[in-house]
Amino acid sequence: MIYLDNAATTPVRPEALQAAWPWLTSEFGNPSSTHELGHRASGALSNARATVATWLDCRPSEVVFTSGGTEGDNIAILGLALANPRGRHIVSAHTEHEAVLASIDALVRLHNFEVSWLPVSSSGEVTLADVNAALRPGTTLVTLMLANNEIGTIHPIAAIAELAHAVGALMHTDVVQAAGWLDVRVTTLGVDALTLSGHKLGAPKGSGAVYLRGRLAVEPLLHGGGQEFDRRSGTENVAWAVALATAISLLDDPAQEGPRVAQLRDIFITSVQSAIDRAQLTGPQLTRHPAIASFTFAGLNGETLLLELEERNVIVSSGSACAAGKTDPSHVLLAVGIDPEVAQTSVRFSFSHETTAEELTRAVAALTEAVASVTALAG
Repeated sequence: MIYLDNAATTPVRPEALQAAWPWLTSEFGNPSSTHELGHRASGALSNARATVATWLDCRPSEVVFTSGGTEGDNIAILGLALANPRGRHIVSAHTEHEAVLASIDALVRLHNFEVSWLPVSSSGEVTLADVNAALRPGTTLVTLMLANNEIGTIHPIAAIAELAHAVGALMHTDVVQAAGWLDVRVTTLGVDALTLSGHKLGAPKGSGAVYLRGRLAVEPLLHGGGQEFDRRSGTENVAWAVALATAISLLDDPAQEGPRVAQLRDIFITSVQSAIDRAQLTGPQLTRHPAIASFTFAGLNGETLLLELEERNVIVSSGSACAAGKTDPSHVLLAVGIDPEVAQTSVRFSFSHETTAEELTRAVAALTEAVASVTALAG
């Protein structure tokens, strides 16, 4: 099997499971307990937090463990906006992840916030001029992902954060898809909040973290015993925190790994475009995620194409795996101006750090065969 759906989820690193196992079995203590089992659990949690903080280049007290990217986005967006409402104005883009869009929608519906939606180019990019024009003295929060999970667009988050801070707004970025591929240190990005998800970088599903700068006021989503610095109550999942920290510690240097895989990606894109006339690349040519290549195949049935690829042992997807069984066209592709019928022919290939040139050569051959098969079926 050639697995090229890593943007949906990655295999769990064996080392991450091994590190987590004691905290699921013999070391079952509650980190808040005052006995020895609790002390050991608390120590493991602190060590995991320190590992994540070192990787993000922040203080351990700024790292809050979560159940994944969706919760992290909700904490960052709802938590910051409700605790720091200013003019109740949000700036974002329609190409954001569903968790971001739904969080913004909750602020609009339930708390009378207003949103300025940034225009995006046909490749999903926003301009600094448009960001600057959307900002107001009363803007509460700007939220934009670092790298798009469907078409791979990379936003200039550090520059956008500077613009936001100039008017007193806070800046949140979702780096779920970028982690391990791009520099996500908060000192590089200059953001006030940042969302991580473990299952995109070799940790189990249900693990994640959110960075919340310093002593920023945050309205918690979960109220209870005040765990996680009063920002996320509930007994901590020590095992998954340890697994997340372990997976992070095993990541390669993105400064070297990103360009290496980007070379494979570019060869793959060129090969697909040369072999299949109807293949249209979505997203930008240059500022693209190193491990994402997404195409549309106008006139073909996208789901049939996915099944044909699976028959040839190539596993891919039609876009975000977070749209819970929806058959509607991708909201990202619609936002960049792709016709709804064409958007439903989208196929996303997303690579891992272990993806080889030989696998990608075989994937191109399988895709060529699959397109020919579906074309023949279409008559």
